[in-house]
Amino acid sequence: MSNILAGLFEHHSDYKKLESDLENSGIPSSDYIVYLNSEAGNGSQYLASVAVKDSSQADSARNIFMQNAVIKTYLFENMSIDQANYDTIKKYIDARNRAEIHNSPDIKIKTASDGMNSEVKF
Repeated sequence: MSNILAGLFEHHSDYKKLESDLENSGIPSSDYIVYLNSEAGNGSQYLASVAVKDSSQADSARNIFMQNAVIKTYLFENMSIDQANYDTIKKYIDARNRAEIHNSPDIKIKTASDGMNSEVKF
């Protein structure tokens, strides 16, 4: 069974260029899916999934994604392109994003200093 490399792309990227780049790299149209927003067109955000069989194919697809302004990529193991419908991919991406531990902002810890404290003497 193959794996699926999914990517979320920037608003300004062109899905037609992504399709062309994937096909020029030797990935047939039957091995990838581009999920367009209902307001499809140039300038709208979209998802894409590519079936990859090994790490070299995954790296090649990831490089193509990078050239086409990918925001983030996700690798789903043991999934075929037939199982990679929009709802399933979106559900898995949402679950991974909820499980991811995000960096917290820098926290400054204030230590005691010479000055007024709780024992004020008169």
